[in-house]
Amino acid sequence: MTPSELLIEEFSRIQGYVGATLKDATVTTLTYRADADANTIAWLIWHLSRLQDDHIADLAGTEQVYTGQGWAERFGLPFEPKRIGYGFTSAEVAAVRADADLLGGYYDAVHTATLTYLATLGAADLDRVVDASWTPAVTVGVRLASVLSDDLQHAGQAAFVRGLADRADA
Repeated sequence: MTPSELLIEEFSRIQGYVGATLKDATVTTLTYRADADANTIAWLIWHLSRLQDDHIADLAGTEQVYTGQGWAERFGLPFEPKRIGYGFTSAEVAAVRADADLLGGYYDAVHTATLTYLATLGAADLDRVVDASWTPAVTVGVRLASVLSDDLQHAGQAAFVRGLADRADA
């Protein structure tokens, strides 16, 4: 298995988790909050998609799917399209209201762009430095590992919240 094939396998697992969490979810389920300030499924899926989109587009030197394919307009959120969810307030988390088709469609478009980029990578590409301001410097491989880690955590959190919402009949 090549490094590219391994990365494609790992990122494809995220797509499976996202799809399973969104399956048959209503907007009420997607916006359920375990407490007044908890993250919603909608925000978690939107954020993990935005994070992956932002970071992969940066690595690939392409425009983000969110802005380049009209997803920002479809979501119609009350904040700048360049924002990806870091440092969001409770009110900003609550503002991410979307149905499962919109969230899943955006994630699938990001996933397609991700696979396109990953298919171009050779083993040596993973050592390319993308941010020298850190010690050690951040390479393509480290950035991809970071995206995988963050996205898998958020996908797991979304699945957990889905379980809570289902138990609460939300």
